[in-house]
Amino acid sequence: MTPADTGASTVVDAAPAAPAVPDSTGSSDSRMAPGGPGYRRMSFALFLAGVATFALLYSTQALLPLISGDLGVTASDASWTVAAATGGLALFVLPMSALSERFGRRTVMTASLAVAVTVGLLVPFAPSLPALVALRAVQGAALAGLPASATAYLAEEVRPRALVTAIGLFVAGNSVGGMSGRVITGWVAQEWGWRVAVGVVGLVAVACAVAFRLLLPAPRHFTPGSLRPRVLVRTVRDHLANPLLRRLYAIGALFMTVFGGVYTVIGYRLTEAPFSLPQGLIGSIFLVYLVGTVSASTAGRLVGRLGRRGALYLGAGTTAAGLLLSLAPSLPLALLGLVLITAGFFAGHAVASSAVGKTAQHGRAQASALYQSAYYVGSSAGSTVGAVAFHSGGWAGTVGVGVLAVLGVVVITVSGSLAARRAAGTPVRALSLPR
Repeated sequence: MTPADTGASTVVDAAPAAPAVPDSTGSSDSRMAPGGPGYRRMSFALFLAGVATFALLYSTQALLPLISGDLGVTASDASWTVAAATGGLALFVLPMSALSERFGRRTVMTASLAVAVTVGLLVPFAPSLPALVALRAVQGAALAGLPASATAYLAEEVRPRALVTAIGLFVAGNSVGGMSGRVITGWVAQEWGWRVAVGVVGLVAVACAVAFRLLLPAPRHFTPGSLRPRVLVRTVRDHLANPLLRRLYAIGALFMTVFGGVYTVIGYRLTEAPFSLPQGLIGSIFLVYLVGTVSASTAGRLVGRLGRRGALYLGAGTTAAGLLLSLAPSLPLALLGLVLITAGFFAGHAVASSAVGKTAQHGRAQASALYQSAYYVGSSAGSTVGAVAFHSGGWAGTVGVGVLAVLGVVVITVSGSLAARRAAGTPVRALSLPR
C-alpha cells in the first residue's frame, strides 16, 4: 500500500541508503530474508527477547489469588501489580524509542533487558503491596525499550515481503513468554509460594537476555537520528495526523483491553466454583498461549489471503466467539473459549503491529512506540476494568467489557474500509474485504 492510499507521510529518512550487497538469495537487497545470512539468528534472538519481555511483564498475573491471600488485598488491588508494569511500559515506550533512534536499536534493547531482569530478581523480596507495585512499575518502564525498538529494527533490517512473518515470530515469542511464565509460576507457587515463583521467572529472563545479546546481528541499515525534543514532537505529530496509524493504534489498544482483562481475572474465576482448580492447574491453563504462537506466526499468510482488514475481521470474530463461549459453566467449553480468545488476539495484534511498520515512512521507532503505548494502555485498562467488572458482576462482567472492546475493533476496521473505498472512488455499496 502506498503513502497515497494509506494517508502516511511521504517524508523519508534523509540518511543515505546502505549499499546493496548481494546475498545468498540472489537479490541485490542487502536486508535479511528467510534463508539468507543472519535471518535465523535474528529471528531466534528477537524470539527470546519476546519471551523475556512477556514473562517478566506478566509474571504476577497468574499469581494474583496467592498475592491477594498473602498480602491481604482484594482482586482489584492485586491487579495493580499487572497494571503498574504495563502502565510503566506505556508511559516510557515513546522516550525509549527516541533513545533507540539516537543510540541504536540493539543497544537500547540490551540495556532495557539488563535493567528489567535486575529488577525482576528484586521483586520477590518486596515487603508490601505498595513496594511490589513500585518495583513492577520500574520493571515495566525498563521493558519499554524492547517492543518499539524491535519493530523498528525489523522494519530496517528485514525485506518488506518478510516483515509480517518476522514480526509475527517476535509476537510469537511474546506468547511463549507469557505462557511459560504463567505455567512455571503456577506450579512453582503451588509448592514454594509466589515469591519463589517470580524469582524463577527472573532467572529464566536472565538466560534469555544473555542469549539475545549474543545472537542478534549488528544492524546494517540504522542511521542515528536526533534527540532534539522539537524533532521528536514533530515526528509524533506527523504519525498522529495519519488516519491509518490512528486506527491501528486504537485497534491495538482494544485488542489488548480484551486480553488484559481476561487473563488478569481468569485465575480468580478458576479458583471458584464450579471449577475450584488448584494453583498448579490454573498455571497450566496458560498453555493455550501456544495457540497464540501459531496464530501470530501465520499472520503473514492470513494477510496474503484475506488482506489486512480481512485478517482483522477474522481476529475480532474469533475473539468475540471465544468470549461468549467462555461463559459456559463447563471447563472444556471455557477452555475452548480461552483458545479462541488467544488465537484471535495474537493474530489481530501481529497484523496491526506489522501494518504500523509498513505505513510509517519515517520515524519508525516513534510510530511503533505510539502503537506499543496504546497497546499497553489497553492492557492496563483491561486489567483494572476487567477486575472491577469481575468484582461487581462476576465473569459475565469481564466478558461484557471484552465484547464492547471487540465491537470497537470492528467499527474502526469498517470505518477504515469505507475510507479506503471513498479514497479509491469505489461506491460504498460495493464494500468487501479490501487488502
